[in-house]
Amino acid sequence: MTDLVQAHEALRGHLKTFFDGHDMDCVGGVPGPIESVIPGFRIFRVGPGPRFSGWVYVSSGCWSVTAGEHDGHGLELVLMADEDAWQHLETITMNAYYHAGPPHHRLDHGHVVPIGRPWFKDSACDRCLISLPYPLGPDFEVCSWDQGHARILWLLPITPAERDVWRDQGMEALETLFDQAGIDFANPGRPSVI
Repeated sequence: MTDLVQAHEALRGHLKTFFDGHDMDCVGGVPGPIESVIPGFRIFRVGPGPRFSGWVYVSSGCWSVTAGEHDGHGLELVLMADEDAWQHLETITMNAYYHAGPPHHRLDHGHVVPIGRPWFKDSACDRCLISLPYPLGPDFEVCSWDQGHARILWLLPITPAERDVWRDQGMEALETLFDQAGIDFANPGRPSVI
């Protein structure tokens, strides 16, 4: 079994166990150049259920971008939304493609990346904060197997004003505002906390 297949199967098992009682399928990213930089790139799509009432999208393949450089350790990305739509697949695919670019493009906790359009429909959110997957808890964040592990980081869509707080005051200040406001993070129409 190749390392990529082993990582994919480990991630599948991790998600099946974590999202027990949810429907889950595995789909390709949106058409484009993703296969040229992450061969075999896929997205696990998890439907509503007892653990989360919305939709969850998890990349499979981003791990391979840095695994060779970091002894089998890499990352995958998760996005949560209140409805199923191709734009969410596109957001995951675009960020995976960016991550697989030159080393200075590698995504990590605390980064902010532009989406290049509103997250969904008329959303004020047009960029993603790379954060810990707080709504899913620490048991979700790490998927391990014999030859490595993937850290699953959250693509949290944010507004330009929220990005400014991140830039000027830091990530902790922005996350405190999110906690105080109790943001509906899966709702693309949520108002800015600023």
